[in-house]
Amino acid sequence: MNKYEAEFSNIVRSFRKKHMGKGPSKITTTFCKNWAICEMEGNLSPVERFIASADEGKQALRSARTEMVKQIYRKNPPLEMEEFLGCKFVDLFVDIDIDRDFGMSIFVFDEDLQKKFIK
Repeated sequence: MNKYEAEFSNIVRSFRKKHMGKGPSKITTTFCKNWAICEMEGNLSPVERFIASADEGKQALRSARTEMVKQIYRKNPPLEMEEFLGCKFVDLFVDIDIDRDFGMSIFVFDEDLQKKFIK
């Protein structure tokens, strides 16, 4: 990660903590074209890990950690990200592996981040 990708990771962690109560323990960001791809570990709270011990709980958590996260970003546009990157947030793709507590978020922007920040 270069310094821009590292700072973007910090912004993601802060946003998640502010709007979800807990941010991932580790985030690695890679800029690729107009995407900021974030690999996230340590997403689940102790209560969520307990809920995940049942199969029904895993399904509910996966749904919450994908669709609800997208809703949070729709309702609370990530202005800090836009300001930092100097471009507009367009979309978000999210997935999580509950068993591994490993998630991926792909943030889509209206400019090529790779050209802008990777030298």
